[in-house]
Amino acid sequence: MSENSNQGEMKRSLKTRHVSMIALGGSIGTGLFVASGSAISTAGPGGALVAYIAIGLMVYFLMTSLGEMATYLPVTGSFATYAGRFVDPALGFAMGWNYWFNWAITVAVDVSTSAIVLRYWFPNIPSWVFSLIVLLVIFAINALSVKSFGETEYWLALIKVITVIIFLIVGLLTIIGIIGGHATYLENFTYKKAPFVGGIPAVLSVFVVAGFSFQGTELIGITAGESATPEKSIPKAIKQVFWRILLFYILAIFVIACLIPYTSPNLLGSEATDIAISPFTLVFKRAGLASAAAVMNAVILTSVISAANSGMYASTRMLFSLSLTKDAPRVFSLVNNRGIPMPALLGTTFVALLTFLSSIFGDKIYTFLVSASGLTGFIAWVGIAISHYRFRRAFKKQGHELSELRYHAKWFPFGPLLALVLCILVIVGQDLKSFANLDWQAISVTYMSVPLFLILYCYYKIKYKTKVIPLDEVDLTPHKVEK
Repeated sequence: MSENSNQGEMKRSLKTRHVSMIALGGSIGTGLFVASGSAISTAGPGGALVAYIAIGLMVYFLMTSLGEMATYLPVTGSFATYAGRFVDPALGFAMGWNYWFNWAITVAVDVSTSAIVLRYWFPNIPSWVFSLIVLLVIFAINALSVKSFGETEYWLALIKVITVIIFLIVGLLTIIGIIGGHATYLENFTYKKAPFVGGIPAVLSVFVVAGFSFQGTELIGITAGESATPEKSIPKAIKQVFWRILLFYILAIFVIACLIPYTSPNLLGSEATDIAISPFTLVFKRAGLASAAAVMNAVILTSVISAANSGMYASTRMLFSLSLTKDAPRVFSLVNNRGIPMPALLGTTFVALLTFLSSIFGDKIYTFLVSASGLTGFIAWVGIAISHYRFRRAFKKQGHELSELRYHAKWFPFGPLLALVLCILVIVGQDLKSFANLDWQAISVTYMSVPLFLILYCYYKIKYKTKVIPLDEVDLTPHKVEK
């Protein structure tokens, strides 16, 4: 089905630089700026590095899998469309609604977080005022045009990239003693129980932190439907993102581990709003930057707004895509003359607003909604791995040659299978302590996303009596990009 309505059609306005920065910006955020400290505190410098390298490798394989499918079939629905087309319509339905719900809730979470960050400068103004302002600004950016979204994300991501580069330079100069006094070199890697603390269980628990840090990289797939040249921009973005993520995350954790001992109580802070104990702030302060907290507060604010902006875009496009496949009300497939699916945007904003209001009037509802969306990103990753495995097998079964593909995923079938195993490991490892103590309330809160996903899947499967599509019946009709 073509991505248009009687009113207008989707605009392929996103350039390669937009796609690259959207993917990069999606993975650099509070997970790196704040939570990386708690990862070092939990597993030691060596354990944190191992966990982030392993998850980084998994994300690379996932992105190459997504890239192969997105260049062959560049549609707005991305992995939900692929799951429904290459595996089972019920899987596509469940993944699409699950992902839309996750991002709509996440927009509300990020809007609330941005208000708390802004109170650093304006402590006397109520948080809800800032939240509503941020939500209105994000709505306006997404309502204007897809190009305005792309440009906003480009500049917000660029701020984060520049911050990380400055941090790495300052950090490395501090490690060797050029600035900040005493040189530390690698002494923190042999301090007490370092480099590995807590053994394999600690490393596995950091897998979870690392996994959440990398959430958002799958936005590459969502942008394919509005990319001007998906066959060029998607592969280029994937190559750039992998090396930059690996470089930024691994080097940043290395710098933090060298300068701050894993026993430091400051590293225990993992709240996105606790600027004072962000490892970045601590390193900048040590180097003599007096206004480090204010600078990092501003950077973290751009990260949170960027996450909310991306969330609004991703959830709007997913709802639009669900409507095209008749899995959502038809009205959500309408597009205005600027290429914006306004009903889908309004619907998503309404859910985000309701979720935000629930945080003011009832913490229990808000906590429930946030918990319910917690593992959705990992479920999406599982779906990407399964869809790609099935896509490639169907491609071969139907007599196609790999030379027909514009972009080849690396190390098939090892890549998607490794990603699948690690994703399941991360999902299961979310809260092993609760299983050990048989704390059913904690288990139900942590793993709520899984039964919600299964309910959606089973509902569709029972209602429409769908089956896993045989490999020789998988629809491999390529998607032509309209110029």
